[in-house]
Amino acid sequence: MAGNDFLVIAHRGASGYLPEHTLEAKAYAHALGADYIEQDVVATRDNELIVLHDIHLDRVTDVAERFTGRQRENGRYYVRDFDLAEIRSLNVHERRQSDGITAVFPNRFPTTVGKFRVSTLREEIRFIQGMNKSTGRDVGIYTEIKSPAFHKGDGVDISLLTLQLLDDLGYHSKKDPIFVECFDATEMRRIRHELGCQLKLAQLIDDNDSLESDTDYPRLKTRDGLVDIARSVDAIGPNIGHIVNPASVDGRLVSTGLVSMAHELGLLVHPWTFRADQLAPGFKSLLEMIRWFADEIKIDGVFTDFPDIALEAVRTG
Repeated sequence: MAGNDFLVIAHRGASGYLPEHTLEAKAYAHALGADYIEQDVVATRDNELIVLHDIHLDRVTDVAERFTGRQRENGRYYVRDFDLAEIRSLNVHERRQSDGITAVFPNRFPTTVGKFRVSTLREEIRFIQGMNKSTGRDVGIYTEIKSPAFHKGDGVDISLLTLQLLDDLGYHSKKDPIFVECFDATEMRRIRHELGCQLKLAQLIDDNDSLESDTDYPRLKTRDGLVDIARSVDAIGPNIGHIVNPASVDGRLVSTGLVSMAHELGLLVHPWTFRADQLAPGFKSLLEMIRWFADEIKIDGVFTDFPDIALEAVRTG
């Protein structure tokens, strides 16, 4: 099985059990034993950094009920159109589909139960640092800068603001328990070489039709693309579907070779997202799935909504 260096990264916290990116989900992820806890960072209208997966508010909060008429022409409610004080007044719920009613994952925490709030990045990191102090653990943070080009177009340098805050909170070098991640390869190069960031960096990889950025993701999955990005980052975070393909004969999963290419260049590989309610074909449980990816594909860690299951998979297998 995977060694002690295998990282279990709580994807948006223990989001399989509590609404994503709430402090409650982060506290539970810490209690379950996660090695790292993820934060997605978005900037408000008054340039405060908050922890939220999307640049929109409407799938995970009651913003449409509280601020009727504040949506843009496409019907979405954007974080950049609200001040921090307004966002603090919102109630956070389990992620819903575009109809605003149906849960994306119906067997998770009920969408109509509880009072949860959006936190700032500073609040969340200090919260995790506080739990580290009280428990004697050293749980790391895995911080994603969301949509830097979108933010720049709206007049804010979210990367610079994020790095300044991280520095203020004690994260200065690759020795510190932190990764900074982003889907935008151009921005990752800027973060390393122009902004002089000395932290561990992870390049996220998606598909070009995801609209996460204008990065050429297919090229990033080639050796030349990996050589290029390896000059700037320490790890890659590909979608699960980028590291395995179904075999043409029997349908079983086989490696695409991306993990071994990355390892040859000294890059760690932390794929996303491992979910008990969204298994890859051929697996009966998340436990089985993570053990297989750790043993056969030799990944270095997982982003998972269920950190307890991942820990059981890699540390008791």
